[in-house]
Amino acid sequence: MTVMIPFAEGQQQLDWLALTDALADGHKLKKADVADVFLYEGDKTLLNRSAWIPGMGLAVKCATVFPGNRAVGKPMVGGAVNLFSDEDGSLEAIVDFHLVTKWKTAGDSLLAARRLARPDSKNILIVGAGTVGHGLREAYAAAFPDAQFTVWNRSPKGADRFKEAFPDVYIEEDLAEAVNRADIVTSATMSTEPLIKGEWLRPGQHIDLIGAYRPDMREVDDAALQRSRIFVDSFDTTVDHIGEIKIPLKTGAITQDRIVADYYGLDQFVRTDDAEITLFKNGGGAHLDLMTSRYILAAWLARGVT
Repeated sequence: MTVMIPFAEGQQQLDWLALTDALADGHKLKKADVADVFLYEGDKTLLNRSAWIPGMGLAVKCATVFPGNRAVGKPMVGGAVNLFSDEDGSLEAIVDFHLVTKWKTAGDSLLAARRLARPDSKNILIVGAGTVGHGLREAYAAAFPDAQFTVWNRSPKGADRFKEAFPDVYIEEDLAEAVNRADIVTSATMSTEPLIKGEWLRPGQHIDLIGAYRPDMREVDDAALQRSRIFVDSFDTTVDHIGEIKIPLKTGAITQDRIVADYYGLDQFVRTDDAEITLFKNGGGAHLDLMTSRYILAAWLARGVT
C-alpha cells in the first residue's frame, strides 16, 4: 500500500540531528544518478527532479510553479515526492513537496555545520528571513541549543514576521556588524550581487550559503572565498551550475583545488584548527531529496502511523 505523508503530520515524526545522520549514511552508498526535466506553458513551470541510488530506491520530486496563483491567494508552488522501491519499482510513498524541501534544505546545511563549525559557536546569524530562514532557525537550534540567533533581512517587515515566529531572535540592521560578530553565518537570499564581504569575516567562523541556485547568483564576494576553506554538498550540482562557485572559477579568483570535498568525501569535512574560516555551499539536488524522503518515510513508519 502506498503511504501518503502530509506536511504537518509528517513533520511531527522528524528530528534534525537524525536527518543529518541519515544524509551522511546515504553518501556511503553508490553515487546517485540524477536528472532534471523542465516543462513550460507560458509563465507556468513543471519541474521533475529524479534520483536513483542502488540500495535506497528512486525518487521523483515534482514541482509546479504557477506565478498567477499569488493574485488569487493560492500557493505559487505545489508538488509531491514520489518514492519508489529499489527492489520492484513499486510506489512506496507520496510525500508532501514542502515537507521534503524544508527538511532537505536545512538538513543539508546542518550536516556540514555539525562537522565544520566550532562546537562552542554561540552567535548564529541568519541572513534572509524567508521560508528557508525559518527552517534554518529550527535546524541550527537542534545542533547548537545554547546559541543566540540574530536575523538580518532587506525588508524590515520580513524581519518583524520572523521575530513573531521566533521571539527570542535579535533583529540586526547593520549586516557588516552582524557578520563580524557571528560564529556561524547562514545565508538564504535571492541575491545576484554578493551581500557578504570577505573583509567582514574573522577567524574561526563557519559560513553556510544556501540562496544562490542560478549561474548569475552569489551571496559572498571573491575575498570571502579566498579567505576560506571551501566545501560543497555535491560537485555535480554546484561547480558548473551555481554562480557562487562558477563565476569565481571562471574569473580565476579561485581554482578548483580550493574546494576541499563534497559529501561523497565526507571524511574530509573537518576543521583543522579553531582559527580557520570554513565555507559551505549548499547546492541541493534530487539525490538529497531521495535521502530525505527515505528518512521521512522511515520515521513515519517507525511511529506506527499508516
